[in-house]
Amino acid sequence: MGKLFGTDGIRGIANMDLTPELAFKVGRAGAYVLSKGKKGKIVVGKDTRLSGDMLEAALTAGILSTGLDVISLGVVPTPAVAYLTKKYNALAGVVISASHNPVEYNGIKFFNEEGFKLNDEIEEEIENYIEKDHEIPLRPIKGEIGRTIMESDGYKHYMSHLKSTINHDFKGLKIAVDCGNGAVFSIAPMLIRELNAEVVVINDNPNGVNINVECGSTNPSMIKSLVLETKADIGLSFDGDADRLIAVDEKGNIIDGDHILAICGTYLKEQGKLKNNTVVGTVMTNIGLDVYLKNNGMKVVKTKVGDRYVLEEMMNNGYILGGEQSGHIIFLEHSTTGDGMLTALQLINVMKETGKKASELNSIMTSYPQVLENARVRKELKDSYMENEEIKSEIERIENMFKGEGRVVIRPSGTEPLIRVMIEGKDKEKIEAVARDLARFIEERLGQK
Repeated sequence: MGKLFGTDGIRGIANMDLTPELAFKVGRAGAYVLSKGKKGKIVVGKDTRLSGDMLEAALTAGILSTGLDVISLGVVPTPAVAYLTKKYNALAGVVISASHNPVEYNGIKFFNEEGFKLNDEIEEEIENYIEKDHEIPLRPIKGEIGRTIMESDGYKHYMSHLKSTINHDFKGLKIAVDCGNGAVFSIAPMLIRELNAEVVVINDNPNGVNINVECGSTNPSMIKSLVLETKADIGLSFDGDADRLIAVDEKGNIIDGDHILAICGTYLKEQGKLKNNTVVGTVMTNIGLDVYLKNNGMKVVKTKVGDRYVLEEMMNNGYILGGEQSGHIIFLEHSTTGDGMLTALQLINVMKETGKKASELNSIMTSYPQVLENARVRKELKDSYMENEEIKSEIERIENMFKGEGRVVIRPSGTEPLIRVMIEGKDKEKIEAVARDLARFIEERLGQK
């Protein structure tokens, strides 16, 4: 990967790292690379951050300067942009959002004409035009300059699509929703009401600076309290751009991405739709999911952390369900990317189909305790830790000690001089001590001199 694009587009502090000048260049270079010389349009959406207007204006100017039109969707979830890019036969889609990050951050991520995130090669091509200041040979004049088309009904098409993926309405259910003051502040409660459920909503009043502030999917204590206070049947908590979901059952227990995979994977298997009875997860997927799937005639294939890698595995092998513990779930039959609202509907649909409470479904899988420790190391060594024989031997010793009832996952941080040590096992106190000891062991051998 280059300097600009990370694992999920470009991210940075708005107006400092991610400036309007940079957004203009990204819009211009992205439009040029993705259009391949064709005339057409690019779909643009954003979340509720104050900086979204500034960055959208600059990005749009860059796109229009190449002669392409922009369909401006306003505030919509990331997966809505992915869906509408294909529906509107656009050349690409762009989302201005930093997802679950604090409000001072913002980001730009692209989808191709099929609604999929860009591969590394395309991102690097766009980046080369920006970083190396290559001249883009497009300077249309007169009537050839692009124009902005305001599309106020895009969310309606997206909502209709979501409703088409389920078999039931939600009559008789009380559903609690934490919108995270983000992109679904309006359409999440609207959609659930249209499905005839009773809705209790919090954090649906964005003011430009309160997105993700002590709310949403990264702060599930809020939705847990709301569910218990209102005696709701299930709680739904979304992040800023609503590409992920963390749910809560009626007893206040978290339903994370791994449990959602277990619940929906089981349902799809019973429907005969789960190809090779396989679910796609990541190296951070809880071992409890492995155990549950194995005991119920299914299995999990694991990728690197990142929903783009989950999707790549699904595309390459025809799998239809995959995701991450954080709540990025991909239902490939219905969506080209992680979609929090789609995931919520699929989960509640299973409740209606089976007649089971959320807690009954949530209890089919038991999560093993996980402990994460960081080892601070020299930057130049963080990607070569397995070349150290002492570290390699220590990891093997720990894994042998667990005898198949625990595991060690080591991975370098993408942005910091850290190695992340994750230990998983049945005894929380034991794995906490093991994780601390291993992190210090690594620091002593690779840490600062």
